[in-house]
Amino acid sequence: MKLRVASYNIRKCIGLDRKRRPLRIANVINKIEADVIVLQEADKRLGVRPAALPHAIVAQETDYTVVELSQNDVSLGWHGNAILLRKEFSLESFSRIKLPGLEPRGAVLAEIAGASGMFRIIGTHLGLARRHRRRQLTELQENLAVRKDMPTILLGDFNEWSKSSGMEPLEGHFEVHSPGRSFHAARPIAALDRIALNPLVELRDAGVVETLQSRIASDHLPVWADVTLRAHASAD
Repeated sequence: MKLRVASYNIRKCIGLDRKRRPLRIANVINKIEADVIVLQEADKRLGVRPAALPHAIVAQETDYTVVELSQNDVSLGWHGNAILLRKEFSLESFSRIKLPGLEPRGAVLAEIAGASGMFRIIGTHLGLARRHRRRQLTELQENLAVRKDMPTILLGDFNEWSKSSGMEPLEGHFEVHSPGRSFHAARPIAALDRIALNPLVELRDAGVVETLQSRIASDHLPVWADVTLRAHASAD
């Protein structure tokens, strides 16, 4: 199975012009042409955390369905992490993973069935301190070790500025890829957004979506990867 996956920190749909424009974010998402997209900062920060990118806009303006990860009736995701899935794929199960650290952080996991089998997608937004990020990656690796036989893709805003440090908990389990500099959108200098693949997933191509619209829609640029699932469990 060949897939395009993507990750996008949408900054609660607030662009560099300081305007909240969910439709602009939806337009950027559509142009990525991914099969699965994970979002960070998909919900507003305060109160009951209503969706910054409303469900209605996803339904009406895109070809995606929302994996219902929220624990309330108003959020798009959980801890700001959301997963959008193309309608030809089906959700088999999902879970939420609480991550350690001083800041409230989490990850969301979906097991997805396609025409040729199943795969796992995990979206996350790691903490600001490296010592916390290492603990968070260790927690993720321990959760993902349960099903080593399933193609697994971990992606999101890793908040890691270094090219060589901070990913130690994934070594030997995942190959971490940096599609390119994705932050700051106005002048990209850091590859904060990463994509990690387990041995059952092979990278074919990857990149950063840098267009006139994406450079103003958020402070991050979307990243994407084309992958091939080398082997997979049966959808049964």
